[in-house]
Amino acid sequence: MFQRTTAINKILALKKRIKIVQGGTSAGKTYGIIPILIDRAAKTPNTEISVVAESIPHLRRGALRDFLKIMKSINRFVDERYNKSLLKYEFSNGSFIEFFSADVDASKLRGGRRNILYINECNNISFESFNEMSIRTRDEVFLDYNPTAEFWVQTELEGQEDAEKIILTYKDNEALDQGIISQIEKNIKKAATSNYWKNWVRVYVDGEMGSLEGIVFSNWKQIDTIPTEARLIGIGMDFGYTNDPTSIIEVYKLNETRILNEVTYQTGLLNSDIAKLLPKNVPVYADSAEPKSIADIQRYGITIKGVTKGKDSINYGIDVMQREDYLVTSQSTNLIKELRSYCWDTDKTGKRLNKPIDNFNHAIDAVRYHEMETLGMNKNYGSYSIL
Repeated sequence: MFQRTTAINKILALKKRIKIVQGGTSAGKTYGIIPILIDRAAKTPNTEISVVAESIPHLRRGALRDFLKIMKSINRFVDERYNKSLLKYEFSNGSFIEFFSADVDASKLRGGRRNILYINECNNISFESFNEMSIRTRDEVFLDYNPTAEFWVQTELEGQEDAEKIILTYKDNEALDQGIISQIEKNIKKAATSNYWKNWVRVYVDGEMGSLEGIVFSNWKQIDTIPTEARLIGIGMDFGYTNDPTSIIEVYKLNETRILNEVTYQTGLLNSDIAKLLPKNVPVYADSAEPKSIADIQRYGITIKGVTKGKDSINYGIDVMQREDYLVTSQSTNLIKELRSYCWDTDKTGKRLNKPIDNFNHAIDAVRYHEMETLGMNKNYGSYSIL
């Protein structure tokens, strides 16, 4: 059931043309903006609204998913009015809300005008793209983002007469699940002993500007699709269930480049569900801490092996991965988020430690298991074995 949150009320209080919504994780930024857009479209005939993100997969797993969920929860969704191909919903009064990406729909950036623009996670698109769309927007512009580092919102928009900003935190989102709240509060406690977690709390809890220094992986680029000539060589998997997601990542090879593609990143999957997502003729490498699950999945005809996590095996796997160049498909939204956020840990003085943070690592761990087995040969970097 839809719940009106404090975040919605705070966003509604913004009166200037450009409405900047800065906030931490699970602060209800998207969940707060989307209902306002629905209300604008329903109450004002012929209102044209564009919702934009860096890619179509990011839209499908973010703003578009929230839009469909909210529309159905308030009993306003009419299936015949939603064009799945164009990602466009038309209201009975002539208004519409369309969804498109900044990466592949360049013509739309320079195309028709609109009444309202909403750019979701705007720190992942360029100022040039924003400017192209903003000058073609008549009434309102909504922007949201996690404040991991300064970008064009700070350098180009803040302080302008037609722009205003609010900061949201998870406490503004009364619709948040208790399990997520508990995990956030656990991370808050870690801030007392780690400079990384202190900065994480500043950015993702308090919604304040920070800087995620010490990123582990910079050896990757994003691509739209898997090239037809690429060959699937294996799959990495990290088990999860209640709080942690099960992550399945395909690994392709094209010449000397490895391509990563996210198959799933989901909680609550049973072994039977997992088996349906895995091909029977491709090797799968998974966490050996789940031997019963591995044995169960093997009974479905899946070739799956457990990679033992020995001493220093995390750093070993990181070292193996850092030697390669990766292309990551745009549909791999959770893997991309992890690659952007996975950092080396620090102590409370800010000194970098020789270990990564224990966060943003479910999809990365899936890749690591595969790469340790298929690329890792030097035992000096840690101990591991195949069961």
